[in-house]
Amino acid sequence: MKYKAPGKCPVCGEKLSITKLNCPKCTTTIEGDFHPCEFCRLPDDDLEFIKVFIKCRGNIKDVEKELGISYPTVRGKLDTVIKGLGYEVPSKELIKEKAAITATRNEILDQLSKGEISSKEATERLKNL
Repeated sequence: MKYKAPGKCPVCGEKLSITKLNCPKCTTTIEGDFHPCEFCRLPDDDLEFIKVFIKCRGNIKDVEKELGISYPTVRGKLDTVIKGLGYEVPSKELIKEKAAITATRNEILDQLSKGEISSKEATERLKNL
């Protein structure tokens, strides 16, 4: 019986590195510092979520139905997986801030295209965003 390799140190919680590989057929052993599969470090429940998410082609409504969970729960699980893979999940405030900047930028460009402001003024306003 083969077991899933642990992804984190049971003592300090740091990510474990793979330093030895064996061939079960010919018993060849290779030693070094190898990068493990990012997904292999995820807990089994996160892997199951990823499988369902992929099966549903990323459609959150279908994931909701398949797992019998709410939209916020799907988003929460997705955020957990994203963090588990080592990526940053932007906060709601940051997302709103970026949307506001994009809207302001579009408004400035619209004013420029209508001739309401000069290109110099538009450039200055865009720099200040």
